[in-house]
Amino acid sequence: MCFPLNLSRIFIFCSGEEWETIRAVLKSSASCSNHCNPFFLNVVNARSLHVDSPPQKPSLTTSYVHGTSSFSLLPMTVGQSLDTTVQRFPDREAMIFLEDGIRKTFAQFQQDVSLNPAYQVKEVEFTLKKVQCHAVVCPTYFKTQKFCEMLREICQDTDLTPAVFALCVCARVPDLRLGIVTDSRQPGMLHVEDVMQAGESRHHKELMDLQSKLSFDEPINIQFTSGTTGSPKGATLSHHNIVNNAYFFGLRIGYESRPQVRICLPVPMYHCFGSVLGGMNMAVHGVTLVFPSSAYSTVANLEAIQSEKCNIVYGTPTMFTDLVNHPDLPKYDLSSIEAGIMAGSPCTPEIRAFIMIGQLSYGTTENSPITFMGFPQDNDELKINTVGCIMSHTEAKVVDPATSEIVPLGESGELMIRGSCVMHGYWASPDKTREVISQDRWYRTGDIASLNSLGYCRIEGRIKDMIIRGGENIYPAEIEQFLFTHPKVQEVQVVGVKDERLGEQVCACIRLKQGSTSSPEEIRAFCKGQISYFKIPHYVVFVDSFPLTVSGKIKKNILKQDMEEKLGL
Repeated sequence: MCFPLNLSRIFIFCSGEEWETIRAVLKSSASCSNHCNPFFLNVVNARSLHVDSPPQKPSLTTSYVHGTSSFSLLPMTVGQSLDTTVQRFPDREAMIFLEDGIRKTFAQFQQDVSLNPAYQVKEVEFTLKKVQCHAVVCPTYFKTQKFCEMLREICQDTDLTPAVFALCVCARVPDLRLGIVTDSRQPGMLHVEDVMQAGESRHHKELMDLQSKLSFDEPINIQFTSGTTGSPKGATLSHHNIVNNAYFFGLRIGYESRPQVRICLPVPMYHCFGSVLGGMNMAVHGVTLVFPSSAYSTVANLEAIQSEKCNIVYGTPTMFTDLVNHPDLPKYDLSSIEAGIMAGSPCTPEIRAFIMIGQLSYGTTENSPITFMGFPQDNDELKINTVGCIMSHTEAKVVDPATSEIVPLGESGELMIRGSCVMHGYWASPDKTREVISQDRWYRTGDIASLNSLGYCRIEGRIKDMIIRGGENIYPAEIEQFLFTHPKVQEVQVVGVKDERLGEQVCACIRLKQGSTSSPEEIRAFCKGQISYFKIPHYVVFVDSFPLTVSGKIKKNILKQDMEEKLGL
């Protein structure tokens, strides 16, 4: 589309020499009979990509890209998107909890989420808008964590008898007023059934009235980051953030075009992978979520895929690795699988062979989370070497961390993101927010990346993880991806450990495949002549496991400390 060029309304700040060049171009362009400005059209075309389908023609000329789409952003709240989906698929299964024997259709699920305890309207409105922690909803325990005991310890100055708990005032958590358990009844806490039964028809109407007053720009979720390199921070995400991230994620993978989508979802719901790519895709696209078990189990995963005919499988790298290497894998019928989703980590050849239409994606909690994702039609080269193409309505640029200048196409630098996906900020942490979001709303990911001319991104590592060995910058991800190709390596993490002469040395921490044995000398010999000499691990340590966050990500800061202690450094 072309627009007339009105020179009287253009403000350009530049040097005198630059102005003479620009003026000549504008004068020439303005004289075009059709009022098109080819100078500006060429600039736009070189930086924007239409990404409703895989880009075919290399067009980027610099490390900046804007993903455009013929599909508009959805101006909806989470509740409105669910209501719309319920109207489309009232009798379709929304969720299946195999361990508990619970199945809910979308109509049944809507009835459950609309139930509300008998609060006053102002209290509900305040809670929805401000998202303060007035209530804790939890099981008695999960894995090794005993939540009720934790609450009693925190609120030991409070009388937790059932009669007064709803009015409790805890000195350490002054906003807390209510504790609700979801399994066995506990003294001093309400049970979730009691809360649901307290809801009356008038409360449903009040809730609907409040929903109609909500803006889609208001916060809906304070999502704490995984904290792999530091303390977790509360990323404040709006309705607009997560509804649209789920919407365009589902369009990219093809949820709307499939006759049915049944997702095996073993990942936690308290992180964006589960809550947005799982829960919000259910609310927006009407997919069915299958929860194999309350805590991750490879066998439960395999049984869920087989019994429920799941055609999409979500998982972390560790989950997929355990799945592929399970000794009973051949006994299960997994023919229903059409795609697997694993976010932003190196993918071994075995996993790619197992998930024939696997799609890598990249994102951060602060970006709701997805900003790059592959297409099902991508060739092996793109699937292996990139984390996918820029998402719709999203901008990305790669800059020199020292100068913030955009680097030439294909060169490495810090990846920055702008668009509808970027969080409001870190909850109650304006200083932390300013560290990562610029005044013009660019989010600093802290990741080292490069872009190609098709708008696909290659992640090369974290700036914080970068190893500086004798002045050479080394990105662990590059070494990890290479070591993944060793036939005996099941998992590998590379960290920098301190060295008196060189500053840091490369340390490879390797988990071998079951029944395999190896030696540091064998690993280093495998690297020789294949990667630069200074990237070859000086230390090779074989481990049984890695320190993980609750969401399954590797705690590299802890791993680094463990290795330095183990090596006596």
